[in-house]
Amino acid sequence: MYYSLNTRNKLYLLILFTCLSNALFAQVNQTPVTHPTVHAIIEQVKKKYAPDKRVAVFQVDLDSNLLVGKTNLPLAKKELMSRLKTNGYNLADEIRVLPEEEELEDKIYALVNVSVANIRSQPKESAELATQSLLGTTLKVLEKERNWYLVQTPDHYIGWVDGGTIKRKLKDEVEAYQNQAKLMYARPFGFAFTEADENTQTVSDLTWGDLFVVKDTLTDFYEVIYPDARKGFIPKHEAISYQDWKKMTNPNPEALTKTAFRMMGLPYLWGGTSWKGVDCSGYMRMVYQTNGILLPRDASQQAFVGEDVAFEKLSVGDLLFFGEKATPEKPERVVHVGMWLGNNEFIHSSGMVRISSFDKDCANYDAGNANRYLRAKHILGVGAEKGVVSLKN
Repeated sequence: MYYSLNTRNKLYLLILFTCLSNALFAQVNQTPVTHPTVHAIIEQVKKKYAPDKRVAVFQVDLDSNLLVGKTNLPLAKKELMSRLKTNGYNLADEIRVLPEEEELEDKIYALVNVSVANIRSQPKESAELATQSLLGTTLKVLEKERNWYLVQTPDHYIGWVDGGTIKRKLKDEVEAYQNQAKLMYARPFGFAFTEADENTQTVSDLTWGDLFVVKDTLTDFYEVIYPDARKGFIPKHEAISYQDWKKMTNPNPEALTKTAFRMMGLPYLWGGTSWKGVDCSGYMRMVYQTNGILLPRDASQQAFVGEDVAFEKLSVGDLLFFGEKATPEKPERVVHVGMWLGNNEFIHSSGMVRISSFDKDCANYDAGNANRYLRAKHILGVGAEKGVVSLKN
């Protein structure tokens, strides 16, 4: 078949027009590739690895083209850098990974050296009390600021402690300490003495749960060693082998109630987790810890361990949580916790350790908490898979 030149040119022009139209159409309809911002990526990683700042450090920001800040989570930093690179960001990195062993002279552990160490939200005495740790407790040291140290407790809680209340140690020193048999002070309050005589000068006060290494066993006293190598004498009838205590503990409703009643009238102390004063969650923690179960520090954390239980099926020892119910606009907010005693009553720390009732006809009716009750959790008999940690292990 033959075409005239004019016809052939028209055919070429038609084909060319069609190709150009298709290319233009494809270009116009192609979805542009968008990348999350640097700040969005930082928040994504923070949400994944450190959603709770009480138990993890992830303070990272962008300063011009420089990443600055600190974290105690090496994997979080690694993923952050990988995500940034994948999205085309090549940024200089000055994120500090804690602990910085060189700055701390390799002493990245510490032992509490006073009966109760106060751990605060900031490195100053006027800062909010966040939690407490007992004598002999091993802490992870993360950072130093003046004579204050950012530490992490065995249950991962993070805060600042005065350097005068701890004794910093090398890793092998702490391991040697942990492998030694311990003596536990088993009274609410007491003292260690400079000699095997209660009429002599005191070395320090003591409270339940304080741990010591035993140097010698006398007729009526134990000679003990403090983390800073001080020596003291503790009356034998006031202490017990820590290993023996762990074997003897038998968490049950009767034992929990006995412990809870023994602390009646103890004053409320925000951040308190010892016999020197307790807040609501610190009280529940002490009641269960005395019976061999370690609960998380705060009420909002305790609300996520154990098994859900309906109000109509509550058992003695169950934890009750109070606060603000969830709405479409905001999530549930747990602000208080108590322990169920039966007969419509619960025990909690509010002003002091007290017993309150859900019964409107009772003199100890607690309208405020009755109206903000949220839910309850069963703890006894529940394993580690539900967040309940046994000290026997």
